[in-house]
Amino acid sequence: MRIVVVSDTHRNFDRLYRLALVEKGRTDLFVHLGDGEQEVDDLRAAFPGLALLSVRGNCDLFSMAPDHLLFEEGGVRLFACHGHSFSVRYSLDGIRSFARSSGAKVALFGHTHRRCCLNEGTLTLMNPGSLSEPRDGIFNSYGVIEIVNGQPFCHLEQLAAD
Repeated sequence: MRIVVVSDTHRNFDRLYRLALVEKGRTDLFVHLGDGEQEVDDLRAAFPGLALLSVRGNCDLFSMAPDHLLFEEGGVRLFACHGHSFSVRYSLDGIRSFARSSGAKVALFGHTHRRCCLNEGTLTLMNPGSLSEPRDGIFNSYGVIEIVNGQPFCHLEQLAAD
């Protein structure tokens, strides 16, 4: 099971489209962590049948997407949110606590536009950064989760430059 995670595309569909072209044949599920509702709609239109989950970000003002998702893939429980409602810009304590109390092994969030992948034993926290507007200078970043025998292996990648 391979999951690609993106966030904060902020109306830059071109990079999301290029990533989908690169990953679609080898990825089982795409997850968008918010601030890109239009791009999610456009991706669904461009790739009918693509397995895609999304949550609402703080800039997705009229979105009907959920604020967060708890879902299971390959025997692993994952928690996905944009992060603003957990104040991830200031601390990861809130998201960490919620994810652990929900039984998640992986907590996915965006909002900060800064990528990170923190393995804390029973929980991994991942922010894929931003494909288009990074605040850490790392352009085109996204996350990958590979689930093997019920164990998640998370890492960050970069899409080749434009």
